[in-house]
Amino acid sequence: MKRMRAHLYIEGLVQGVFYRAFVRELAIRSGLRGWVRNLPDGRVEAVFEGGKEEIENAVKECYKGPPAARVTKIDVTWEPYRGEFRDFEIRYF
Repeated sequence: MKRMRAHLYIEGLVQGVFYRAFVRELAIRSGLRGWVRNLPDGRVEAVFEGGKEEIENAVKECYKGPPAARVTKIDVTWEPYRGEFRDFEIRYF
C-alpha cells in the first residue's frame, strides 16, 4: 500500500451541518489519520494520511457529506506522507 497525504479545502454548505463529525467518522472507518476544521471563510479544511486508495475513496465520500451539507467543490493537494498523526481529530482553530 502506498501511503500518501492529502490536504483538502471543501466548499459549499459545510458548516453548521455536522460536516466535521461526518469527516471524522469517515476517516476512522477508512483507517485514515489527520484532522478536520472549520475555516473563518465558511470552508472546511482537512488533512488525510494513509493509503492512497483509502484517501481517494474518502474524498469521493466527502462530496456527499451528511444529509444537510451541499458540497460544491473540493480542492485536493497531494503531499508526501509524513506519519505525524496518531488518530483523526476535529480541530477548533
